[in-house]
Amino acid sequence: MRRRRRLVIVATSVLAAIIVIATVAYGYVRYRYDQIQRLNVNGLNVASSSGQPENILLVGDNSRCTLTKYASFYNSHKQNFGSCSQVGGGRSDVTMILHVDPANHQAYLLSIPRDLWLPMPGGNGLQLRVDDSLNSAETSYLHLPFGPTLLVKAIEQDLGIPINHYVELNFYTFEQVVNTLGGITIDFPTKLVDHYSGLNITQPGCQHLNGAQALALVRARHLYYYDPATGSWNYDGTGDLGRIERTHIFLRVLASQVKSSALSNPLQANALLGSIVPSLKVDKGFTLSSMVNLALAFQHVNPAAIPSATLPVIIPSTPFRDNANPTNYQAPGSIVLPFQPQDLQTISQFLGSSALRYANVTPSSVTVSVLNGSGVSGQAATTASQLKKLGFRINSTGNATYSGTDSETVVTYKPGDILQAEKVLSTIGGQAIMAQGTSGQGADIVVTTGSTFSVNPPAATAQAAATGNTSQPLAQSAVTTTTTTKAVAAASVAQTAANGLWTATHQAPWWDPKACPTK
Repeated sequence: MRRRRRLVIVATSVLAAIIVIATVAYGYVRYRYDQIQRLNVNGLNVASSSGQPENILLVGDNSRCTLTKYASFYNSHKQNFGSCSQVGGGRSDVTMILHVDPANHQAYLLSIPRDLWLPMPGGNGLQLRVDDSLNSAETSYLHLPFGPTLLVKAIEQDLGIPINHYVELNFYTFEQVVNTLGGITIDFPTKLVDHYSGLNITQPGCQHLNGAQALALVRARHLYYYDPATGSWNYDGTGDLGRIERTHIFLRVLASQVKSSALSNPLQANALLGSIVPSLKVDKGFTLSSMVNLALAFQHVNPAAIPSATLPVIIPSTPFRDNANPTNYQAPGSIVLPFQPQDLQTISQFLGSSALRYANVTPSSVTVSVLNGSGVSGQAATTASQLKKLGFRINSTGNATYSGTDSETVVTYKPGDILQAEKVLSTIGGQAIMAQGTSGQGADIVVTTGSTFSVNPPAATAQAAATGNTSQPLAQSAVTTTTTTKAVAAASVAQTAANGLWTATHQAPWWDPKACPTK
């Protein structure tokens, strides 16, 4: 009996200790969670059930005015990134989407270039850089609700990527994270300098960067590198796209250091959370249980091994002149344009099977109107004829406002018809994008032609035709390039791609930094 009583006492004590530890752990997690700022973000998709794949929009807000409350940080850096009075509002300097699949413990990261030219939701044809959709300073004269909701809608409606959660950080948080970790060590093949961001790497090899230096690296968009073979300094010229590649490299190094040090050291983990949480902003639907479930699902996944890519884009080699809006002038390389079919294919791979639903849409169920926005005589009629051969039902043709000398073909769809839009988009090659229109637009889809595009059979149709499988419902719609107009269009698209296409898995040049060799 005495032995039994001792066992009961020991078991009770252990249970009590477990309850105390669990209560303390929950209290700590709750304390940190309550420090997070929560935002009203409309338009987010709600997962049908827990454990389903989700897309988390990760935003680096470059607002200078937000940083004024960190007086020491703000005063020491404003000479490099401008003051609140010089740079109003805030843009999504970094726009990444993290696709997580808890059931399979897989994650993927896709970057959206900040200069990507997109139709603004509710803008009645207005197009801007995607990073501008976050800039509330523009609301006063463009009369759109700029902010997180508009950014989410632009990505969902124009790119067809459903967003489940929104997470936002700023410059200050980034620097604090690096400093909390004691700095980051990165291997530089050569000397680098960026006078705009303040980056100054004076010698090659593994360099230990503090938070300010790391911030200068990931902000560098005007990079010069030293070529020891010629003894000269050369301009990198890749702008924001090169910066994205360097950011991916940096994040892999950062993730490795977090995993090896902070996650195994409770004190450093607490300090790391303390540097992130107070400035972290998330949507109100991103609950504590959602965060904990994701953390548990990916606790054994190496964050440094998460695949990353950049959405393919075309870099215009000439000035962007929108004749419909003469004040809209962009210097060469200051904007980038979407490019099909690479964009749609990359997004499909990024999202998995959920992005292939449009394959079940039959062209005969979709009505299409075509408007000539390029000014090329007869283009609307020619395009409508080509789409009709692919099985789509043509509603009407006509003219639109001239789109400009280097413009996108826009596939506009009624609310709820995004799969039909993706089906039409899958037949278009070149500079093309989707946009949500109104329910009163007359047809399911309105295609407004741009400067560089062609109509091609979908990939599945082309494959069926090549293998002689005529049982496919779209086999009849294989379009050849026998007409002069189509041949010219296809050649124009191919030439554009050859001149300036930045692919999803673009390789970093030799002068970009990389992870230091492990010992």
